Amino acid sequence: MSQPPLPSLMGVFAHPDDESLLAGGVLARHHAAGARTCVVTATWTRASHRAPELADALAVLGAGAPRLLGYADARNPASAPEGAVRLVDAPLDEAVGRLVAHIRALRPDIVIGHDALGQLTGHPDHRRAHQVTLLAVEAAALPHLYPEAGEPWQPAALYAATHSPSGVGRLGPLLRRVGKTLLTVPDAYVTTTVDVSPWAATKMEAILAHRSEAARERPLPGLLARLPEPERAEIIRTEQFTRLTPGPAPGDPDRLSWPLEHLSRHRAVPARPRPGASAP
Repeated sequence: MSQPPLPSLMGVFAHPDDESLLAGGVLARHHAAGARTCVVTATWTRASHRAPELADALAVLGAGAPRLLGYADARNPASAPEGAVRLVDAPLDEAVGRLVAHIRALRPDIVIGHDALGQLTGHPDHRRAHQVTLLAVEAAALPHLYPEAGEPWQPAALYAATHSPSGVGRLGPLLRRVGKTLLTVPDAYVTTTVDVSPWAATKMEAILAHRSEAARERPLPGLLARLPEPERAEIIRTEQFTRLTPGPAPGDPDRLSWPLEHLSRHRAVPARPRPGASAP
């Protein structure tokens, strides 16, 4: 009797490098166990200089080819040389529809994205990506919404990557050194902390694949690149998440921190198809 597939994982992030910094360890962990992983990136278009860097980082993490929503970064016109609208200015319904199409096509069991604060620095693209992800995960399961985007699909769980005061550790002083904002959630908000130490080297390799950011002093990839290896390994060895929907229930497995072989019994199932539609 064959083993059921391991739960698949989709990351949805605002910028190239967010996937590596916030969830590179979890993505590498799932890939190493044989699970299917992918990443959708909201800003920086295919014509931008960061698109090939993203492709290299995802190759390191085993997360497949880049999947782009095609919007511009709120703070960098170079993110869309062809003149695409900024994510923060795009109609919310349009952005949600684009992500719904990816969710229905890829059918992930788990989705991870940004938290409502916009991570440590409160970037407006992070906050907007959080809104889009929350709505798209819900809409993807409803047959009457975005019917042109494919058959409905309901992921089993949605998580937000986040940071608590106790989890920030040495990252806090590192960011304050260059005058960056530090936004954290209360420790009680964190439902899942994953030790990704075995995949820290892979995670760091993916971070450094974002060469244009690693070459600069203020972005986090550049700050990490300039640290001694033991210090940066300490910073990136844990990843924190808040489970958003459905909320944790007694006896329900935590889909990010449990041993992956236990999770094959708790995979997502297709949402109810539209009346008259054939099952995928």
